[in-house]
Amino acid sequence: MISVLSQPSEQRMDFLPLLLLYLCLVLAVAVLYCSHAGRGGGRLGRAASTAGQVLSLIIPTWLQAVTQKVLLRLFHTRNYLFVILHVALQAAVYAEYTWEVFVYCWELEFHLVLLLLPYLLLVGNMGCFVLCSCANPGIVTKSNHASLMKTYAYDGVLFQKGTVCATCNMEKPARSKHCSFCDICVHRFDHHCVWVNNCIGAFNAKYFFLYLFTLTVMAATIAIITATFLIQVVLLSNVMHGTYIDDQGQEHTVEILFLIQHLFLTFPRIVFMLGFVILLTLILGAYSSFNLYLALTNQTFNEWYKSRRYRYFHHLTLQPCDTQAVYRNVYTKGVWMNLKEIFKSPAVLERKKKK
Repeated sequence: MISVLSQPSEQRMDFLPLLLLYLCLVLAVAVLYCSHAGRGGGRLGRAASTAGQVLSLIIPTWLQAVTQKVLLRLFHTRNYLFVILHVALQAAVYAEYTWEVFVYCWELEFHLVLLLLPYLLLVGNMGCFVLCSCANPGIVTKSNHASLMKTYAYDGVLFQKGTVCATCNMEKPARSKHCSFCDICVHRFDHHCVWVNNCIGAFNAKYFFLYLFTLTVMAATIAIITATFLIQVVLLSNVMHGTYIDDQGQEHTVEILFLIQHLFLTFPRIVFMLGFVILLTLILGAYSSFNLYLALTNQTFNEWYKSRRYRYFHHLTLQPCDTQAVYRNVYTKGVWMNLKEIFKSPAVLERKKKK
């Protein structure tokens, strides 16, 4: 039977502001990230800096000062704000999944193993999160300094022998860096992750790799289950074969935009959650792929970023006969050995041998 649906103007007016608010929140996150990325080099940094200069002509000076203080507090000092936000977002998604999606899918006779999979992934993800957050990332101390100096050779470009950390007052081992957040030198420093409030280094890189992988799969699984549920609802209701009447009283066949609006008004929280986890899956999927590339090529994010900056600042002054100025990754040992080094760091193996 073909159904005729009405489209009240009040509901449509409720839908549009909520959709605009949702898009503004996504845009705000993107602007926040680009503002932070603008401090770096490269095309993204230059583009973000240019965007910041344009916005500075529009945004009041007092608001710019407040924004700079907030960004400094968020991205340049160690705090638990992002950890709390991480847990809160995860709790909100799982509350909605448990309260509505799980119940509806159970009534539609979804397989129980599929419905329980997000919870199993959550247990694994939280375990990796705790380990990554609490584990020693590879702090360079006076007791382990001598052994860490022998772990990696200096490449002579990104890491120079004899470089002393002005804060720790020790010679920096190759592939190490002083973290301004934690005020420590970290062996095989990758980056400081605000979401786990800890540095990512030689000793906890494997936990971060698994944490990122399980988080991506977790978001993708919830997105797939939720999208499948909504598709089932559409198929069972036969709404795609129906029609609706607009404000002018004209009858139209149901199109995608109307269907999305109809689902939003029927299951508002579920649709919002689906949009969020889809966006999260895309972002995490891209970031996980990038981290897999770094692992397979035996690079840290710090080394990848510094090598790009080095090439950018030296390509104009590089002479054809100047072979010493060309950067080459000397730490790669082949795909399998590179991946193995993430889970079995040479520094960790050396420490176990001494015990």
